Amino acid sequence: MTNPAIALNELIETARDGLEFYTEAVTRVTNPHLKAVFRALIDVKTHLISDLSEHARARGLTPSTGGTFAGSFHKLYGEIRAKLSNQKDATFVAELEDSEDRLLHAFEQAATEAADPEVHRIVAQYLPKVRLCHEQMRNLKMSLAA
Repeated sequence: MTNPAIALNELIETARDGLEFYTEAVTRVTNPHLKAVFRALIDVKTHLISDLSEHARARGLTPSTGGTFAGSFHKLYGEIRAKLSNQKDATFVAELEDSEDRLLHAFEQAATEAADPEVHRIVAQYLPKVRLCHEQMRNLKMSLAA
């Protein structure tokens, strides 16, 4: 990610993948606790996308409005797995944790590869929140597997 504007848009797209998947999953799970967690993570993703979009606009770039092909494919795969599973809620959690993995990896990669100090600062600012969301889903996945 050498171009700062492209780096921001890639992060926006990956965050949007998660947002779209959580938005779908919250309507499909039955556990009220999971619904509450998913709604909270929808809020986090919405704010993250909004903030990153403002940073992109400040650089004269039109922020991405869609997700990635990989994210769309992963969401479809997760939905199919959940339909075929006896444990739909746990399946959604596992797939959403994978989505959090992708976002965390994208942020960590951007943090190490950002040539622009301002983009590095922006990424570093949001990285703790991204890590926290990832940990939350990882812990939820582990608790449902036990």
